[in-house]
Amino acid sequence: MAKFNENFLELKESYLFSEVAKRVSTFKENNPDRDVIRLGIGDVTLPLGKTVVEAMHAAADEMGRAETFRGYGPEQGYDFLRKSIAGHYKIFGVELDEDEIFVSDGAKSDTGNITDLFSRDNTVLIPDPVYPVYVDTNTMNGRNIVYINGTAENDFLPMPDRSIHADIIYICSPNNPTGACYNRDQLREWVSYAIENDAVILFDSAYESFVSNESLPHSIYEIEGAQKCAVEFCSLSKTAGFTGTRCGYTIVPKAVTSTTSDGREMNLNKMWNRRQCTKFNGVPYVVQRAAAAVFSDAGMKEAREMTAHYMKNARIIADTMEELGIRYTGGINSPYIWFECPFGMDSWQFFDHLLEKACVVGTPGAGFGKNGNNWFRLTAFNNAENTSEAMKRFKALFK
Repeated sequence: MAKFNENFLELKESYLFSEVAKRVSTFKENNPDRDVIRLGIGDVTLPLGKTVVEAMHAAADEMGRAETFRGYGPEQGYDFLRKSIAGHYKIFGVELDEDEIFVSDGAKSDTGNITDLFSRDNTVLIPDPVYPVYVDTNTMNGRNIVYINGTAENDFLPMPDRSIHADIIYICSPNNPTGACYNRDQLREWVSYAIENDAVILFDSAYESFVSNESLPHSIYEIEGAQKCAVEFCSLSKTAGFTGTRCGYTIVPKAVTSTTSDGREMNLNKMWNRRQCTKFNGVPYVVQRAAAAVFSDAGMKEAREMTAHYMKNARIIADTMEELGIRYTGGINSPYIWFECPFGMDSWQFFDHLLEKACVVGTPGAGFGKNGNNWFRLTAFNNAENTSEAMKRFKALFK
């Protein structure tokens, strides 16, 4: 008899967003005439920018001509896109070699896939509340997970506890789900902790384009020493509306190394390259041409306009929380608003209440960890009309 991976039995029966979708579907079936506004899953609603679409069309035309057709591409990504990404990092004062950049189909995939490179024996440090993929992928591998508490008291920005040893550290900033964002001094402390513990930081910067405060870092590599201990994941999903187009990138510096018990050096960059060449066929050429267009002057202008649109929606939601006196974080350098559930409800109770009474969908904080039990997440990824209507309905709950 084949033996299955028993670690899967340790997972929750349903992925958070699958459970949300199931409840909404049931509600819609029972209430077909009611208009539901979705501010739950972090999916964008604006179309791709004109510059991106034109690049995609041109690339599709290339694929239809024998002289410009392309078959298998490099697993690491085409040089033209890796060069564009490296140029983007220079804006933050970060110098990267192009062979430290690996193009992917999104940050979610790579934050899970990167676990292939680490021994099962590693202790993983994960903040709570947290994006569920970090927990689930390490649970699938049977690793020991230690949680560090994010609470309202520390602004949902937990700092290192020197009494805890960790080998792998997950950080997401700006954070999903809380919208909180680490400053340079705080990240400097995390880098110091990682170096002290010979640990690797897995830094998720999928929302860096929403950082508007110039004093806040966009990349962990803005912190001295980070290129020796950190891998960074980023995505064009929210930056340029690529949730359905699928393109991101992972930075694996060549300075991140470890030594085996018998003294052999292992280089994470080489390992990731080997892993990708074995398990990944690369992102389609048409998509990579579209992604490269994002980093052009015209493409970045369009991306910034998208970000500004969503941040106006975030302001509408945040203003509602302030008007009602509800404690919240996010909405300034992040498209997420994380607030304390009203009426003494836990987050799943409030999810059902908000759906039933206001026909508005959000995400229960309990799905992100025990510290989210009494908190709730709304996203700014809708249009202004729907966001304003949703907040009008939200306010009506308090009358």
